[in-house]
Amino acid sequence: MSIKINKPTTPSRRFISSVVYSGLSKNKPFKKLTKGRKRAVGRSWGRISTRHKGAGVKRLYRFVDFKLDKLDVPARIESLEYDPNRSAFIALVVYADGEKGYILAPEGVKVGEELFFGEKAPLKIGNRLPLKKIPVGFSIFNIEFEPRKGSQFVRSAGALAKVMAHDGAYALVELPSGEVRKFSGDCYATIGSVSNPEHNLVVIGKAGRSRLMGIRPTVRGSAMNPVDHPHGGGEGRSPIGLKHPKTPWGKIARGVKTRRKHKASNSFIISRRNR
Repeated sequence: MSIKINKPTTPSRRFISSVVYSGLSKNKPFKKLTKGRKRAVGRSWGRISTRHKGAGVKRLYRFVDFKLDKLDVPARIESLEYDPNRSAFIALVVYADGEKGYILAPEGVKVGEELFFGEKAPLKIGNRLPLKKIPVGFSIFNIEFEPRKGSQFVRSAGALAKVMAHDGAYALVELPSGEVRKFSGDCYATIGSVSNPEHNLVVIGKAGRSRLMGIRPTVRGSAMNPVDHPHGGGEGRSPIGLKHPKTPWGKIARGVKTRRKHKASNSFIISRRNR
């Protein structure tokens, strides 16, 4: 994949960029693995519960298999597809017994390649193994936190983690944030990195494109009145008048730890993420 830069035929198109999808299959989504759904658009009982969300174009939801519990059955990639519900691309795989499923597409795989999920899988990009079977230094993604619960870590476009060490029944993994965390050796992970690594280079370029994505405008707190935001008020373009920036509800907005002190999974963190 590569990034397409538009010709500056209008002021807004001067900055717009997008991913070139020519490497993806032209197939329509597999109907049995899709469903139309109404988006929440940040409302609860008609009231805004999450700001800056709303509208957006209709999206057909693709059911992506994150458990991948069909072990020791070879699978072939039938198509690589765009998914409007996530930053990564997805792949439609056909198992040897005829069953089909969507998975997160690994970077570098092609249509027709064979994948294998299980303890005996070879060390190849796209194959899925328990962490205890993956050597130190390998890049991985789509990682389980609890065995057979399904993948929860490292799923966004271009993301990858690294196996740092094996310590008894655990594997030490460095996550994309820089955090080093212990995972059970029985947890499964996929070798390689997530597809669409150029996603972070895309420039939205204009307000209308944000609205199509379901993103509503954000008003600066300093442009509001004091009754509406802690940053508001003052004469002209005044500073916020506070030691630290705050949220509209008066909480400190930057650099504050929000993780619970006594969260059960804290014991699995070896070193915190880079801050």
